[in-house]
Amino acid sequence: MSAIRLEHLVKRFGGFTALKTMDLSIADGEFMALLGPSGCGKSTTMNMIAGMERPSEGRILFGDRDMSGVPMGRRGVGFVFQNYAIFTHMTVRRNLDYGLRMTGRPAAEVAKRTAAMADLLGLTDLLDRPAAGLSVNILQRLAIGRSAVMEPAIFLLDEPLSNVDAAFRSVMRTELKSLQRQFRQTMVYVTHDQLEAMTMADRIAVMDHGVLQQVGTPLEVYNDPANIFVARFIGAPGMNLLPGRLAETDRGLAVDLGPLGLTPPLPPGLAAAARGGKAEVTYGFRPEEVHLDPEGAALHLPLLLTERIGARNILHLGDSDAVRAVFPAGATLPAGGTVRFAPAEASVRLFDTASGRAIRGV
Repeated sequence: MSAIRLEHLVKRFGGFTALKTMDLSIADGEFMALLGPSGCGKSTTMNMIAGMERPSEGRILFGDRDMSGVPMGRRGVGFVFQNYAIFTHMTVRRNLDYGLRMTGRPAAEVAKRTAAMADLLGLTDLLDRPAAGLSVNILQRLAIGRSAVMEPAIFLLDEPLSNVDAAFRSVMRTELKSLQRQFRQTMVYVTHDQLEAMTMADRIAVMDHGVLQQVGTPLEVYNDPANIFVARFIGAPGMNLLPGRLAETDRGLAVDLGPLGLTPPLPPGLAAAARGGKAEVTYGFRPEEVHLDPEGAALHLPLLLTERIGARNILHLGDSDAVRAVFPAGATLPAGGTVRFAPAEASVRLFDTASGRAIRGV
């Protein structure tokens, strides 16, 4: 019942198409993140799953049950919004047990489940406090608990951590994942924050301009992006993406990056896939996968500046800040001038510049 299937889902608002033919299957008990920038269609998708919006085309199934025409209140889903929508005139306890009381559960069950959820979310000492005057962090924790205490088979969360501070956000990422595992819920989580998606989700559905770009595990979308958008969007910093042309050399197929020079030869499988295609390509590699002063072919770029952020350093390279390279804080880094480097062979990715699609190795 708690598996979700979206089939040819389309949503239009007048002449604007917010979601274009989305097909997605979410397994029973899976944590799926809908990830993308503002306006990409992720919240629209969530609202249709919840029953707040009707699809213009296509259908939504929970298990084998078609949800067409089923109102939100009869779908058995829990929903947490970006704005916590707490009853501020009630105590924490009355907010937390509100849904249980409204469904007529026995008082003993209500008390037991409320106490357990309060303990899980660190709200026990606040149960008899009025919600008015509590911090935003606590109110959002309370909003999550109020939905979770109902133990819905499907739990929908729309940017629930976007209004809380960074330290609390880190704590709640752990608590939400623990909550999902404990209740074995199917969880759909809307976010624009790739860190939230990468650390919590079993799989990520990356969206842009109403189009599903890629679905995969966090490592799959990070290591093997389907297109230039995903490569740029996933990662902090995102993948280095440099325009170039395929070039045959005496050591094999490489990419001519123009003023930046000639890359090291492409890995054999990637070279075989690229041959016979379009000459104009985009050369990609992760900032974390760079070697300084490598043997053999290398790129040479001026060092603009070094960002020191906690346990890592980010080098900004190239006259136009074209390339970034990430190293541990203890690594020996060049003090200035020109940096000689090469991407790790396994990290190199190629994209068709015209379509943006990945050229995958054979």
